[in-house]
Amino acid sequence: MRTPIKTLLKPLSLALFVATTLPTQNACNQTSPSSNPPTQTAHTQTSPPFDTIFAIGPSPYFNPPTQNAHTQTSPPSDTIPAIGPSSHFCKAIGGKDYDWGESLIQTSDGGYAIAGYTNSFGAGDYDVYFVKLDAKGNLQWTKTIGQEGSEGGESLIQTADGGYAIAGYTNSFGAGETDVYVVKLDAHGNLQWTKTIGGPEIDLGHSLIQTADSGYAIVGKTNSFGAGDYDVYVVKLDAKGNLQWTKTIGGPDYESGTSLIQTSDGGYAIAGKTISFGAGETDVYVVKLDKNGNACCSVSQTSQVGSGGTLSSPAPSIGSGGKLTSPTSRTSSGGTLTNQCP
Repeated sequence: MRTPIKTLLKPLSLALFVATTLPTQNACNQTSPSSNPPTQTAHTQTSPPFDTIFAIGPSPYFNPPTQNAHTQTSPPSDTIPAIGPSSHFCKAIGGKDYDWGESLIQTSDGGYAIAGYTNSFGAGDYDVYFVKLDAKGNLQWTKTIGQEGSEGGESLIQTADGGYAIAGYTNSFGAGETDVYVVKLDAHGNLQWTKTIGGPEIDLGHSLIQTADSGYAIVGKTNSFGAGDYDVYVVKLDAKGNLQWTKTIGGPDYESGTSLIQTSDGGYAIAGKTISFGAGETDVYVVKLDKNGNACCSVSQTSQVGSGGTLSSPAPSIGSGGKLTSPTSRTSSGGTLTNQCP
């Protein structure tokens, strides 16, 4: 078993905070027309005052006027209907040791899925931890994926087939100290396949997308390949997880990719950080690639690819709690643009 990369692991509890506050109205706060309205004759029309607020459903505090034939009562144009109870929850999911979430999505059934790390459950030091909640935050199932070393999930997506894909890292499998780790699950969290991509040193995956051809693209960092200490590492897989190509982008110092999208022209765009280029100690690094991963500042490398992984289904404890705060932040503007391309 390789030595875990402790610097990657943060001793935090996995917590999901969802707070949605909808305006809730009490019938006692409503302004209603008089309970004894004037008698109306045929063809007359009575409208309530413009500040009337109508409640949805019956209310003992609201008695609309009795209408004769051909009469019509219409609410004013600024009427605001009452809305049902607000929906919010706080949940903590984990065991007796360290568990936390790194990536959260809302799923097609209205629930939530989280990928992260656990060393309360699983086969090794840390394992990929996958948690599925329903729309009310109730626990549906959890999965751990890994082996005797350390694994972690950094990025989670729901795939076109209703399943899930996770990208992160592993040091239980692969070619080097750590490798990019990609896990594909079905809609119920059952393991379909795993892949490791990397070389003899440290390679990590930070962001995962499903591409237009139903494959996958991952961005992260590598010091197995490239021009410097770490370089941006881009990996392209087909729909079955087979390696199609990899790219490294960077200079003599440190670069890393943390966010990836596919662009409207079929190419890719990456955001991360750089020490090799720019105006300061570190700068925002933005790279545009074509559909084959080519960029004006890229170096192509052939990496090694492997597969591995074990799946278990622990029975974790679940609790509720958490504190939500709204701090006040400051904003300013500035920045220097350095163009690497001719």
